[in-house]
Amino acid sequence: MSTRKHTALPKARTLIEALPWLTRHHGKTVVIKFGGNAMVDEELKAAFAQDVVFLRHAGLRPVVVHGGGPQISAQLDRLGLESEFKAGLRVTTPEAMDVVRMVLAGQVQRELVGLLNQHGPLAVGMTGEDAHLMTATRHYAQVDGERVDIGRVGEVTAIDTGAVRALLDDGRIPVISSVARSADAGDGTGVFNVNADTAAAALAAALGAETLMVLTDVEGLYEDWPHSDEVISRLTATELEKLLPDLASGMVPKMRGCLHAVRNGVHTARVIDGRVQHSILLEIFTDEGIGTMVVPDGPEVKRGPGMTDVMNGTAGAAGIADTEGSSASEKAGAA
Repeated sequence: MSTRKHTALPKARTLIEALPWLTRHHGKTVVIKFGGNAMVDEELKAAFAQDVVFLRHAGLRPVVVHGGGPQISAQLDRLGLESEFKAGLRVTTPEAMDVVRMVLAGQVQRELVGLLNQHGPLAVGMTGEDAHLMTATRHYAQVDGERVDIGRVGEVTAIDTGAVRALLDDGRIPVISSVARSADAGDGTGVFNVNADTAAAALAAALGAETLMVLTDVEGLYEDWPHSDEVISRLTATELEKLLPDLASGMVPKMRGCLHAVRNGVHTARVIDGRVQHSILLEIFTDEGIGTMVVPDGPEVKRGPGMTDVMNGTAGAAGIADTEGSSASEKAGAA
């Protein structure tokens, strides 16, 4: 065998091994929450863009939802505005809301759209305000059992996916900033800062997505942190619900989002390590995966290209309706 054929053979085998995964996921919608170190490291950002474009060319329909905590905090510092958090959520004054809006839609989103569009005219940026995509009401934090006003922080009450579906049908990649319009007609042009994990979960449910993927700065959900760094590979919705009260505050909105998603029509929700280059491809196109996968209650769901064959029958009925008239209890994720 010539040297050229010998070196090319492993690449061909890798491509063939991906065939069952490509077949299973073809035409499916995947909502990806972009966050953590992947947002601030140049190489990780570039790898993330490559992964998302790969999904698109492999026949999937990726949707990206992003926040921008580090960038918002940096801009607030530059402007001499205080960054305050209560119950894990940013206290968002009207002045801070202006900064949030500017940074998310004018900085983070534009950079991400630019990275994706280096590979072709694919990505289109929008916020939850656009085309009434996300509507929210004021969210109040619970601190020591008391209800606390944390300003312009929103809880999603309605999703209108029309614009996102139109972009997907046109072969585009929607890139969505987690800012929502106010449900209060008397709020003028008021907008809310929405936790990006919550926004991604709400949108995944409304779209009836195959998968919700949440990028973070840990390997997944740990079995017994800090005593062990062993990652839980798979959890059912009920198993996750039992763990929620004992989770670290930073993981709570992520895991609540995963729980909401799989209980409202999303086949799987996955928390993966955004510090690993091409972690999205590793999670979707390998049997083992690299993070924690949450699945609906019912018959056992295993990692593997045949996973859909053993799913229970919950897929397809999104709990967050594709209209603006559904109740907050049906639509709200964990803020």
